[in-house]
Amino acid sequence: MSWAAILGLAAGAYAFKVFGLMAMGPRSSSARALRAVALLPPALLCALIAVQTFGAERALTIDARTAGVTVGAVAAWKRAPFVVVIVVAAAVTAAVRALS
Repeated sequence: MSWAAILGLAAGAYAFKVFGLMAMGPRSSSARALRAVALLPPALLCALIAVQTFGAERALTIDARTAGVTVGAVAAWKRAPFVVVIVVAAAVTAAVRALS
């Protein structure tokens, strides 16, 4: 990707944000809308992780990354510290790659 494309996308994202602020003006959003907006970043992050882990050339891919993400998800669900989640997921992914 060229620098011109990166700078263009950055300018577009900034313009989009400014336009949103100008369109809303001094009005405040409803509590329901704010709750919905607060849920967007985690949902988008989960979608990005799923696409990067399981998608390869328009096909479902099950490999070492799947094992790492699964173990990381379980560690996060069990409320392990973030560093532990990352280290355990990376170690499981490396172990599966070494064994295969």
